[in-house]
Amino acid sequence: MADAKILAVAGKGGVGKTSISAAMVRLLVRAYPGKRILAIDADPAVGLSTALGIEPGTTLDDIRKEVTGEVTERAGGGVSDILESVKGRLLDAMQHREGYDFFAIGRPETAGCYCAVNTYLRQVISLLIHDYDYVVVDSEAGIEQVNRRVLEKVTHLVFVSDASKKGTQVIQTVKRVADELTMYERCGAIINRVTDPAAMDFVDTGDIPLLAVIGEDGAQTEFDILGKSVFDLPDGADILRGTREALEKLQIL
Repeated sequence: MADAKILAVAGKGGVGKTSISAAMVRLLVRAYPGKRILAIDADPAVGLSTALGIEPGTTLDDIRKEVTGEVTERAGGGVSDILESVKGRLLDAMQHREGYDFFAIGRPETAGCYCAVNTYLRQVISLLIHDYDYVVVDSEAGIEQVNRRVLEKVTHLVFVSDASKKGTQVIQTVKRVADELTMYERCGAIINRVTDPAAMDFVDTGDIPLLAVIGEDGAQTEFDILGKSVFDLPDGADILRGTREALEKLQIL
């Protein structure tokens, strides 16, 4: 199998990053019915499952805690033993849908650092990607997963922002960190939820190529409120048009 195309979607929270990640999954599934596609919800906010119409199941963090406890009790295993066990159980727990597979990293029951689960996520991604043609990662908002090298080796970085100065500053910051810590082939920005096209005259994405502009999508807003799947959106929905345009410019579609 050829090397997987790994699309990591990053940006500030609340700009539609998860909806665009879900739209990517739908477009890839429809475009490549014979390919193996994996969707990873790497955002602790745990929204990609809802956007894809999936009931949350066993997560990477659930498995990590189980396996770590078992290895600790045996007092005979190391990190490699834990990783192999995590991978095996994750494959068993992974949700299979028509055209793609899905798993989520989960959200710890107690407040605190995501260092442990992010470390396992990085390792698990490296173990799994060889089984897939396309991987879509809905990343945690901000720079944490880039800073901790969770997204150490991706092929495409897609930055999502609204038209606000704060949003575009966040994606430029993530890009600067990624340039130092991440190996990627191509990147670009999607400006989402633009209510006035004239506002784009003032939007500055720095050295990040602009891939697409998506207007305020009434259908997508309704789906977000109702928790409906992106697979039920009409083909003409603006979020699908804009995401398709972005993937075409990245030579994914």
